[in-house]
Amino acid sequence: MKVLLAKSYLRRFRVAHILFIDPIEKLNIKKDSSLMAAISFQKQNKEVYLLFEEDFYVNNLKETKLRVYDFEGKMKEDGYYIDQFSLKKAKEVKVSRNDTIHMRIDPPYDMRYHRYLWMLDFISIASGCNVVNNPVGIMKRNDKIEAFKQKKSVDSFVGASRQGFEQYVEELKEQGYDEIILKPLDLYSGIGVEKFSISDEKLIQKFTNKVEEYHGAIIAQPFLKAVYDGEYRAVYFDGNEVGSIMKRPKDGEFLTNIAQGAAYEKVELPPGVKESCDQTARELLKDGIRIIAFDVLGEAITEVNITCPGLFVEVSYANKKNLADLYASLF
Repeated sequence: MKVLLAKSYLRRFRVAHILFIDPIEKLNIKKDSSLMAAISFQKQNKEVYLLFEEDFYVNNLKETKLRVYDFEGKMKEDGYYIDQFSLKKAKEVKVSRNDTIHMRIDPPYDMRYHRYLWMLDFISIASGCNVVNNPVGIMKRNDKIEAFKQKKSVDSFVGASRQGFEQYVEELKEQGYDEIILKPLDLYSGIGVEKFSISDEKLIQKFTNKVEEYHGAIIAQPFLKAVYDGEYRAVYFDGNEVGSIMKRPKDGEFLTNIAQGAAYEKVELPPGVKESCDQTARELLKDGIRIIAFDVLGEAITEVNITCPGLFVEVSYANKKNLADLYASLF
């Protein structure tokens, strides 16, 4: 009887962290933020598993029991980059109200991604579990459009209207801009971002081609040469800044994406930039958006990354503190 009571007690108060991630073979294991977080949960003796898309499902009339994986991971001596990581055997875990599912699937934010948010929202209601970031909070916002709500945001066009784009281009010419950026609304890591001369005779056709390529609205913005001086990346947990870096494009490039060769270093956010990020982070926290990575050019927030905020490894390395350890300690 005592053994049965003990098992019942453990089931009742068991707390598990389930990281819903992309396939291991798609990840850059050495510096993946999600795997870094998984190792940190493990280091803190917290029950943690990995969940993959092929094993994710819901059933409206039954308890949710997911096939998840144990793992082994080891950090390099610097404590920031991952040295070894491997999956172990799968097991079945019943999701309960004590558990937290961490949504760590990378964009694009397409219907596949949106379906997962619907499913996560259903599980959170049915089981009472916590989901981070909150799926409804993510659905309410787009990483890029959220940045446009700021007073100091970059003058941006979002849409598929040829007439509207033509008018926008004329306005940029009047303001003295000579180059323009076209990019998709729902991708990441600089994918699909292109720079053109604003006087390009084929610019309107290139806009139309991009609209067709991405099946609808895209973003157009003036190219700001301030990008050569660098772009801030600021990571926030629960409304508070935990570390920031300056990203600078490599010579001859304009993208500040580290995955494409940009350099980075520790930086202190200027007061005005920090105030804008603080205010946005506190506002989003009301909707359960606990993890945010801001991209800031000059004083303008250019992106509010909430779908799968990353660069934990790089920001940790630059600031000489493990952000994944800080993240795991929140739970």
